[in-house]
Amino acid sequence: MSTSRIIIIGGGIVGLATAFKLQRQCPEHAVTVLEKEPGVGRHQSGNNSGVLHAGLYYKPGSIKARLAVSGIREMVAFCSEHKIPHDVCGKLVVATDDAELVRLRALHERGIQNGLLGLSFLEREAMLEIEPHVGGIAALRVPQEGIVDYPRVCATLQQQIEKAGGRIVTGARVTGIRSISRGWLLQTGAGEFESEFLVNCAGLHCDRVSELAGETREVRILPFRGEYFRIKAARQDLVRHLIYPVPDPVFPFLGVHFTRLIGGGIEAGPNAVLAFSREGYSKTDLNLADLWDAVTFPGLWNFLKKHKRMSWGEFQRSCSKRLFCQSLQKLVPDVQVEDLEPGGAGVRAQAMTPGGDLVHDFHFVSRPRALHVLNAPSPAATASLAIGEEVARRVAEMIGAR
Repeated sequence: MSTSRIIIIGGGIVGLATAFKLQRQCPEHAVTVLEKEPGVGRHQSGNNSGVLHAGLYYKPGSIKARLAVSGIREMVAFCSEHKIPHDVCGKLVVATDDAELVRLRALHERGIQNGLLGLSFLEREAMLEIEPHVGGIAALRVPQEGIVDYPRVCATLQQQIEKAGGRIVTGARVTGIRSISRGWLLQTGAGEFESEFLVNCAGLHCDRVSELAGETREVRILPFRGEYFRIKAARQDLVRHLIYPVPDPVFPFLGVHFTRLIGGGIEAGPNAVLAFSREGYSKTDLNLADLWDAVTFPGLWNFLKKHKRMSWGEFQRSCSKRLFCQSLQKLVPDVQVEDLEPGGAGVRAQAMTPGGDLVHDFHFVSRPRALHVLNAPSPAATASLAIGEEVARRVAEMIGAR
């Protein structure tokens, strides 16, 4: 049996950042990260678009807004210090009609309230100087946003944690958690582990881990797959930076957009469709336990009732390259079906209430000897170091560390 003062379940970017920060907040306490995969960052952290989000969209005063704004600055500094590939290239948020123009101006004000720097409102002529092929009637330029190699961030965090004396145990799927007098006893695929304090950063499986620790799953993780196309090499001059739509408050997801990739190329997407597996990166991936968990949850059916039109539209785009392209043409009219080739996909761990509402903010649940991170959707990767700082501060207070 192995013992550690603090055990973190989940070796994604949030779990790693939490371990990294805990070692600084509580240097006298041993920290161990348990990860079920053979390596770190194998799911949400390594299967996203690699965008550095500055905190433009989020409700002022929310945890998400606060941690996104501080998190992007810290992430850029971390990448600069450790020579991790990144590019603060900026993005345009594009209004395509008068209704979106009103929302774009409100978004501008929200960004200012959240503390973003250098925002500028652009008329059509100024937009074209930055993105010659962009559509729309006006745009908001967000210069602080960019792209980064998140798998390299995860690898570097692992190096820093181990350098400071922490442990990262892979192949350690947690199958049981029992409360004992000294804290917790965890059964895993890599043996038993004992800990005084438990931090749940299990991402796509965080609700199940919390249930193993005795919590009631008041909210449930629903996996939404985001599918991408890539712009063929000969047409990549259509996009220079990042091009995003103005979010529609009626819909729970952002909508398709264009993203430069840190390794080269242009990605277009994603849509958002229910995945039939919490780790379902293709349409054919099926996990019966995950699917049963979703379809027996009243929240899913309430969500579908509230968003019938959107849900049907997302499903249709998943089945039709032509419809997907039509959505992209609202932002870049010159893109054509033949310009698109299959891209990758990611799965978003989205917490949902029984009433069918998405939990939009980061969600933490504190217990006497545990802290559960039960919702950390985008911009969790960008804000991971800030989230880790927040979790480490709370843990330090709870265990009385100095």
